[in-house]
Amino acid sequence: MPAHSSQDWSLPAQEGQLSVDIFREGETLIIRSPVAGTRLENLDIAVHGDLLTIRGTRQMIETINQDDWFHQECYWGAFSRSIILPLEVYAEKAEAALQDGLLTIRLPIRSGSHRLTIKPH
Repeated sequence: MPAHSSQDWSLPAQEGQLSVDIFREGETLIIRSPVAGTRLENLDIAVHGDLLTIRGTRQMIETINQDDWFHQECYWGAFSRSIILPLEVYAEKAEAALQDGLLTIRLPIRSGSHRLTIKPH
């Protein structure tokens, strides 16, 4: 079997990165991310200013000999994602729920918070 180069796309990175959806639902900012295979106790979510960080770990259920793999795309191990929040929120009122492998974070939007409009010259 040929050795993999450090540029090989099929090898997992040192730390996986989550995919996220970010949207507004009324006066609440919602962040959703699939975290299938992650146990609740292996998740950590923090908000510092306008930065939200999600960290966690996915553990493989079994050990598989390297020679027995044909293809591997699922990431196992530590992952993280930091997001600059698009609106000001009340971090102390944030709520998070994990259901069916989907993490949902709900952040109440601060009154008067709005996006900047860029005007053409």
